[in-house]
Amino acid sequence: MASSGTVGSASRQRSATHLTWLGHSTVLVDLDGTRLLTDPVLRNRVAHLRRRGRADPAQYTNIDAVLISHLHFDHLDLRSLERLGHGTRLVVPCGGGGLLRRRGFRRVEEVEAGDEIRISTLTVCPTYAEHNGLRLPFFGTRALTLGYTITGSCRIYFAGDTDLFRGMAEIGRSLDIALVPIWGWGPTAGAGHLDPRRAAEALRLLQPLLAVPIHWGTYAPLGFGRLQSALLADPVTAFRRHAAELAPGVEVHILGPGGTLQLDAITGGVPR
Repeated sequence: MASSGTVGSASRQRSATHLTWLGHSTVLVDLDGTRLLTDPVLRNRVAHLRRRGRADPAQYTNIDAVLISHLHFDHLDLRSLERLGHGTRLVVPCGGGGLLRRRGFRRVEEVEAGDEIRISTLTVCPTYAEHNGLRLPFFGTRALTLGYTITGSCRIYFAGDTDLFRGMAEIGRSLDIALVPIWGWGPTAGAGHLDPRRAAEALRLLQPLLAVPIHWGTYAPLGFGRLQSALLADPVTAFRRHAAELAPGVEVHILGPGGTLQLDAITGGVPR
């Protein structure tokens, strides 16, 4: 079953329980008085990619911590992180801390799958992800690729970039919300990514109460002309169809960039 979210407001109080998809893999999780931001890529143009719509700076203020899944340029964008301030707490996969410290970020914490950290009221656990996180060019920087579970009054899984992997069902135990990547930015999803059908297969393994598709509909390459609209819109249509077939018990909420989903009414504010 699919339904639409409502557009967020900059005036929401910190005690609200909601999440806002700012586009691509950037999600603001506002839970139990704590604000987390995932993979912030906030610029209108990143390398050869152009953004549909603008990220509203009023939506990503007072961030308690940033969760970074891996070092690819469309997930770790240094100029976007600088908008948040060099004193922002950054949680990054092991191997990626040096890149951030060299740019002057002062609160960098390297983690790996199996760790557990506290961020204010929330417990955050890095999880395995099946994806090559090498950051090029030249010799490149190699670091782990991770997802994260976020646990407070509900339990949320941010998958980052990943393909299907053994153990995904274990992550899904008692899961309320899954933030699932369904595409990317080009004409194909590419190796190491979930496409719409494989993302639906991930839902069958995870079995959350509800799912929000991410990593689609935000950035497209310059020069694609008329094809750009299809690149931005077609993946979510296919995902909704496959999810209804493969994971009919999971409620799917489709948000547009900047859209907000209230969580209290869906989860009751209580983890399963």
